[in-house]
Amino acid sequence: MQVLPTAFSPAVVSRVALANAVANGVIVVTGGAVRLTGSGLGCPTWPRCTDASFVVTPELAGHGVVEFGNRLLTFVLTAVAVATVVAVFRSARRDLRPLAALSLLGIPAQALLGGITVLTGLNPWTVAAHFLVSMVLVAVATVLWLLSREPGVGQPLLRRPFVLLVSGIAAVTAVVLVVGTVVTGSGPHSGDPKAGRTGLDPELVSQLHADVVFLLVGLTVALLVALYAVDSPGRVRRAARDLLIVQLAQGLVGYVQYFTDLPIGLVMVHMLGAVLITAFTARLVWSVRGPASELPLNSPAEAATAIR
Repeated sequence: MQVLPTAFSPAVVSRVALANAVANGVIVVTGGAVRLTGSGLGCPTWPRCTDASFVVTPELAGHGVVEFGNRLLTFVLTAVAVATVVAVFRSARRDLRPLAALSLLGIPAQALLGGITVLTGLNPWTVAAHFLVSMVLVAVATVLWLLSREPGVGQPLLRRPFVLLVSGIAAVTAVVLVVGTVVTGSGPHSGDPKAGRTGLDPELVSQLHADVVFLLVGLTVALLVALYAVDSPGRVRRAARDLLIVQLAQGLVGYVQYFTDLPIGLVMVHMLGAVLITAFTARLVWSVRGPASELPLNSPAEAATAIR
C-alpha cells in the first residue's frame, strides 16, 4: 500500500502561494471590469442575484452576466485560498500560517463588504473600501508567496534609517491608493448610471492624487540612490528598482488616461498597475530582512557579500 505524504514540500507550498497571489490580483482587475462596463448593479441585490434567484436571469442581460461572473470568481479565489491554507498547515512552515489564514479569512469579509456595496447602490465610499481591502489581501498574498520561497525570516539587512524610509514608502503608497479611490469615486465610471458620486471636484482630487504620487516617486528615487551609494544588498536594490519602474509606468498611464478623458481600456490598465504597485511595495518591505540562513548585519559590505 502506498503511503501518502504527511507534509507538503516547500516547492508545492510556494507554487500554491503564487497561485493565491495571482488569483487575488486577477479578481481586482475583473472587479474593475464590472465597474467600467456599468455592470455594478447587474445583479441588483445580494446574496441573491435577484430577489427570486441566486443566479443571473435572462432579463438582466449582459450586465447581469458580467456581475454574476465576477461573483463566481470569488468561489475560485476561495478554493485557491483554502488550498493555500491546507498546503501551509501541512508543511513545516508554521511561520506562514497567520498569513495563509488571513488570506482566507479576508475573502468572506470582502464578500460581505461587496454585498453592502450592492445593497447601498454602489455608494462610492463602500466601493472604495471594497477596493482597499482587496489591496491589503494582494499585499498579504504577495508576502506569503515571497516568504514561502525562503526557509524563514532572518536578520535585517539595512540600517534603521533605510528601514524607516522603506516604511515611509509603504505608508505613502497606502495614501496614494486611498486618494486614488476618491478620484475614482468622483469621476465618471460609477459602475451604474444610478450610482452616486462623492460630490468632490474631480480635478482637485486628481491633482492631490498626482501630488502624492510625486512624493512617492521622490522617496523611492531617494531610497534607490542611497542603496547604491552604500553598496546595499542586491535583493533590496532590485526590489526598489523594480518598484520605481512600476511607479513610473503607472504614473504615465495615469496622466494619459486623465488627458484622454478616461478611456475604459486605459483605466483597466491603471487598475492592473495599482495591483502591481501594491505587490512590488510588499516585495520591497519583505526584502529588508534576509532569509533565516543569513548572518546578522554587522556592516553594509558584509551584508552585501552575504546576499550576493
